[in-house]
Amino acid sequence: MRFLIVLAVLLLAAAGDTSSIDIAHPWARATPGASKNGAMYVTLIDRGAPDRVTGVSTPAAEHAELHETIDDNGIMKMRPVDGIALQPGAPVTLAPGGKHIMLMGLKAPLKLGDTFPVTFTFEHAAPATVTVTVEAPGSGGMGGMTGH
Repeated sequence: MRFLIVLAVLLLAAAGDTSSIDIAHPWARATPGASKNGAMYVTLIDRGAPDRVTGVSTPAAEHAELHETIDDNGIMKMRPVDGIALQPGAPVTLAPGGKHIMLMGLKAPLKLGDTFPVTFTFEHAAPATVTVTVEAPGSGGMGGMTGH
C-alpha cells in the first residue's frame, strides 16, 4: 500500500499538478479612447515541478500573446515569445517594461474597474482561468491581490 501511495505522488509530480501554479494579481491598464490593443500583467509562482506558460486567451480580445520588451541598441522593442519558463519557488512577474501579455483586437475598451477572464495554458499543469481587473492607465499594478 505504501508503495502505491509513493508511486501515485511521483506520477502526479511528473504529470504536473494542476494546483502547482499560483496566478497572483492579474491586472490590465485601462485603454484610452477606442484603442484596439491593451496589455495585462500578473505574477506567476510555480509551487511544483518546473513548468512553462505556453499561451493565454481571453474573450475580451481577438488574440492574446506573451510578449517581452527588449533593449535593442538603445531602442526599446516589444516582441512575442513562445513561452515563459517557470521554476519552483521563483516568482515570475509580468510587468510594464518587461514580459507582459498583449491583448490585440480588443472587443471593447478596457475601462477602470472592469473585469474579464483570461485562461493560461501550461506545458504540464492544467489550464487555469483567472479574473483580470482593469486599473488606471498609469497604474503600476499596486491594486489588491486576486487570482488562482
